[in-house]
Amino acid sequence: MEVYVYDAVRTPRGKSKASGGLAEFTPQELVGQLIGALKTRSGEDAIERAAGLTLGCVGQIGAQGGHIALVSRLHANLPPQMRALSLNNFCVSGLTAVGLAASDALALGDDRLRIAGGIEMMSRVPFMGDHAFYYDDPETAARLRYVPVVLSADLMATMNGYDKAALDAVTLRSHQRAAAAWARGEMDGVVPIVRADGSVALAHDEGIRPDTTAESLAAMEPAFAGLGAKGFDAIMLAARPELDAIRHVHSVANCPPTCDGAGLVLIGSRAAGEAAGLTPRARIRGFAEATADPVLQLTAGFAAMDSVLAQTGLAIGDFDRIEFMEAFAATPVRFEREYAPDPDRVNPDGGHLAMGHPMGASGAILLGTIVDGMERQGGSLGLVVVHGGSGVGSAMVVERV
Repeated sequence: MEVYVYDAVRTPRGKSKASGGLAEFTPQELVGQLIGALKTRSGEDAIERAAGLTLGCVGQIGAQGGHIALVSRLHANLPPQMRALSLNNFCVSGLTAVGLAASDALALGDDRLRIAGGIEMMSRVPFMGDHAFYYDDPETAARLRYVPVVLSADLMATMNGYDKAALDAVTLRSHQRAAAAWARGEMDGVVPIVRADGSVALAHDEGIRPDTTAESLAAMEPAFAGLGAKGFDAIMLAARPELDAIRHVHSVANCPPTCDGAGLVLIGSRAAGEAAGLTPRARIRGFAEATADPVLQLTAGFAAMDSVLAQTGLAIGDFDRIEFMEAFAATPVRFEREYAPDPDRVNPDGGHLAMGHPMGASGAILLGTIVDGMERQGGSLGLVVVHGGSGVGSAMVVERV
């Protein structure tokens, strides 16, 4: 049995502030509007008969607490027998949710579809808003070697000799490509979010800055030396004794902006699709997750990518399109320099540095992006790679059918 992608939708990404385009909504309202879009696109009966709703979400407190997948299922008035599962695997949660739903379908071998993806409203639950003891208590953080993820990006840049100009170059490209893609109207799976009166609250990604230039990026100073001085540089240097110091090179612009957003993917076996009268869009050929050292944490996505390549017997050059999560500018720089992909095939419509990072939703958003992009621009093989804090990573290979 094989698992296929039948549809994928996402919200626009709104700025994570009170005046952001999505801030007036609750998380379950965003998920509910995406479920409504899936019903319109794939049929109400197909969605009503789905076996489960699996949602990734990092900040599961406050507005996102109380089992957000269950809350979203109730809000969308989906059948009570539909299983709901909420999970947190940091920033790879959205792709983990799809992978778990696919594994469930394979294990049970039934003819029901599954809905999986993620939600994050960072205007309501900010980054690290749960104040976990793991990173709020200095003694615990030092003992467990917790390091804020942006500092790990500076560590990666230090170890590999990346200067700020290299980081700015990938950041500029991300904004230019994202602006061009929106100008061409090539955001197929984006569902405008509407208010109760039918007016459109947000129909585009808010974080893109079309007027970004190399000069404006160069003028932005590295921003995280002060954070490193709070003891985190010492933790990193203890882990990497070959280094004399951490070179802090990332500016705020070299970081993916926090934002609000959600993404859902409809998956299932071929029999499940046939029962619902649907045609598959892509086949999931491989999925892998990995963990890495919590200090050099942004290497986990690379490890997951290496694992799924070994699993499928494919090489980077085999892919027609790659959606590589721009988890701080150092990661795409490393990918380009160490793996030598065709740059025109990597994030051709821009990436997280421009459009933003709704943490629990990002993996599902990138999966939808790659399926839409291959259908629009041609090609059959796609690779999605996502990275998360404290050393978690995930990767998936899909083949257009």
